Amino acid sequence: MPHLTRRDFLDGIAIAVGALACGKGGGDAGASDFAPERAPGYYPPALTGLRGSHPGSFEYAHALRDGNVWQQLGEPADVGETYDLVVVGAGISGLSAAHYFRRARPGAKVLVLDNHDDVGGHAKRNELGTLVTYGGTESVEYPSLYSKIARDLLVEIGVDVEHFAKVFVRATRKDLGLAAATFFDQETFGADRLVLGELDPPDAATLAQTPLSPEAQRDLLRLYRDPVDYWAPLDVAGKHAALAKLSYRDFLRDLAKVSPEVIALLQKQTHSLFGVGIDAVSCFDCWALELPGFEGARLDRELAARPPRLGKTPYLEMRHGSPSLFFPDGNATVARLLVRRLVPAALPGSTMADAATARLDYATLDDPGSPTRIRLNSTVVRARNAGDAVELTYVRGGRAHLVRGASCVLACWNTVIPYLVPDLHEPQRRALAYGVKVPIVYANAALRNWHPFAKLGIGSISIPGGYFTSARLELPTGLHTARPSTPDEPAIVKLVRTPCKDGLPARDQHRLGRAELFTTPFATFEHEIRSLLTRILAAGGFDPARDLTAITVNRWPHGYAYEYNSLWDPPFAEGEEPCVLGRRKFGRIAIANADAGAYAYTDCAIEQAYRAVGEITE
Repeated sequence: MPHLTRRDFLDGIAIAVGALACGKGGGDAGASDFAPERAPGYYPPALTGLRGSHPGSFEYAHALRDGNVWQQLGEPADVGETYDLVVVGAGISGLSAAHYFRRARPGAKVLVLDNHDDVGGHAKRNELGTLVTYGGTESVEYPSLYSKIARDLLVEIGVDVEHFAKVFVRATRKDLGLAAATFFDQETFGADRLVLGELDPPDAATLAQTPLSPEAQRDLLRLYRDPVDYWAPLDVAGKHAALAKLSYRDFLRDLAKVSPEVIALLQKQTHSLFGVGIDAVSCFDCWALELPGFEGARLDRELAARPPRLGKTPYLEMRHGSPSLFFPDGNATVARLLVRRLVPAALPGSTMADAATARLDYATLDDPGSPTRIRLNSTVVRARNAGDAVELTYVRGGRAHLVRGASCVLACWNTVIPYLVPDLHEPQRRALAYGVKVPIVYANAALRNWHPFAKLGIGSISIPGGYFTSARLELPTGLHTARPSTPDEPAIVKLVRTPCKDGLPARDQHRLGRAELFTTPFATFEHEIRSLLTRILAAGGFDPARDLTAITVNRWPHGYAYEYNSLWDPPFAEGEEPCVLGRRKFGRIAIANADAGAYAYTDCAIEQAYRAVGEITE
């Protein structure tokens, strides 16, 4: 069943630490001789091991949370730098904020600070040998549905949506004769079994190959084929309201009365979109995603096209939009195009195509001669209004530094802002803390070749009971340059994991999943990847010792922005949503990021940057 849709293993952590420790470099680097970005060989996209929220990116933020960061650091050293704007966060929202501010004030000086060793935030680029892929935000989803603000930004940085459709080349698994499959694991279903063919919708012949019991097979067919109206007494509006307050798991168990095996098969269908299983996702959202069981209710998609915040309901209308944009490195290309606008010397070329293939020159990002400077490996631990400026303290190279800006945009996670700005009023602090970001893992495993997939005839595998919920063969993509891959060539397998704890409210599941990711070592991920791929592909001749050449695990303990869930969140009045209350300007400090819109998509990050800059430039 397709999953709905976010050693030769190079020790990337050791390399990263080594790079951070070396190189004083030339020129100013923020009043410090700590300048890892200027060191020869500094190139984060090529690092493997644990990436995403990598070691070194979060420790001081956690010390701030725990109340002991100042005992470690002492008072900051004033670096004597003053800017018109300081942005905290070099993700798409932070880079967009810098762009909007520079557009409004062309002569302005801007500093962007980020705790990671790379730009882009969740829009992360991974390079495994000659292979390029994404480690976070995958695509510009349905740009025809973007607001004018977001569409205009894409145009400004060089994304030509109409031209993209003409020049984009992507080898499809279907073109190569590769089918979808489902892997049933012994721990959940009683036997390891790989089943080729679609289970959405299922047919009797394919179901007969599964380890599901005859009862479960009949229940699944009934769920798809028998159009029962389980909400018959209600009118359409009443049905929509009822669906919004009933979990899909409870519907399957209590109304449709299907076998527990069917629930186990469908439990993780919502993981990659919502970060939780069907126990914590409403029937309304599952109907929008076309999960089975609702055909008989005769619901109205037009009426539901733009309901109040009920999770990812825009998927209802995305089917009517233009195709999404898939760059080889996902939305890292969008981030790199923004960097090119801000620091032109950093990225050679002039088009969206060469932005995806050019090598970013990290040594130029914090150039003292540039009106916009991007300073990585710098964790902000305090932002406070101080008269006609904002004073920001950040940690770089183990030392605290102080810098000033006439204004500040916090384009970081909402949940950290109350710690950065301790004098915020209590209602705003509570509002910022309300959403809990959704943890998720995107793991990329590089293969010497993909003969095992070709031999088995499979390209994407749903894993309803597994540690990872899906595994997908990533084939070459590009603008003009991609060509069909052959099984002799290297390839990447992308695996997705969403750590959550079934049966709890969604925000509690996210908190527990985040704690799990921060305490899971790379060795555990590596073991699970090797074991899973062996169990799935052994019949195709797969040997992990021979065929795996590198692994990059992008762990995002603070992943997707939290979106309000009709099962767990009250119906907030318009303008009273926590994201709206939390993003209010505080003195000279404005707040951006997708968290500020409670919507985990790139257009939201852009729109919130536009709003925040508007607040400080009016």
